[in-house]
Amino acid sequence: MSQNIRIVLIEDDDILRMGYESLLNDVAGFVVVNAYASYDLSKKHLDADRPDVILLDIQMPGTNGLQALPFIKKALPQANIIILTVFDSPELVFEALTLGAGGYLTKNSSAAKIIDAIKEVSTGGGAMSTNVARIVMRSFQKNLNSPLTKRETEILDRIANGQTKSQIATDLFIDQETVRSHVKNIYIKLDVNSKSEAIKTAKEKRFI
Repeated sequence: MSQNIRIVLIEDDDILRMGYESLLNDVAGFVVVNAYASYDLSKKHLDADRPDVILLDIQMPGTNGLQALPFIKKALPQANIIILTVFDSPELVFEALTLGAGGYLTKNSSAAKIIDAIKEVSTGGGAMSTNVARIVMRSFQKNLNSPLTKRETEILDRIANGQTKSQIATDLFIDQETVRSHVKNIYIKLDVNSKSEAIKTAKEKRFI
């Protein structure tokens, strides 16, 4: 690569942000042109930064990463955006990819994986951590005739994995009352009366 890949970091955790900056600046052909604690702090400067690749967190103060994606894509259509987050729910993965992210990595990804992902999206490829790729593959194996919406499927999936309504609400940025409403709809659609029945029926019919 004759020119350096210009990278911008948008990450609210100071220690992580400095760690990524140090890591990436040590890679030949990479230059971190700026690092910000939020999208709101970055938006006035991104045009001047001219990034080739943006590493974008989801959960941040102010505008979160998913909300920021359409604005970044509109302002910088040529920039490749890699989501780098602790969240790996199918709902968030698909929303990010639909909104134009070129990659989706979880923060437990190795340094080598992050470096490879930046190189990959810079040459027109896509990049996903192993667990995210597995989520995408699983979605294609599900029964497409499910009566459940994407959100209901996501919530039932999480219940099946042992999450509480409180944890689900926190992870999906919704309130517990909304989760309860979705669960009620799931029971009605599957014609069941309990969590265990809902999980059993959904697994048998490959809805989750």
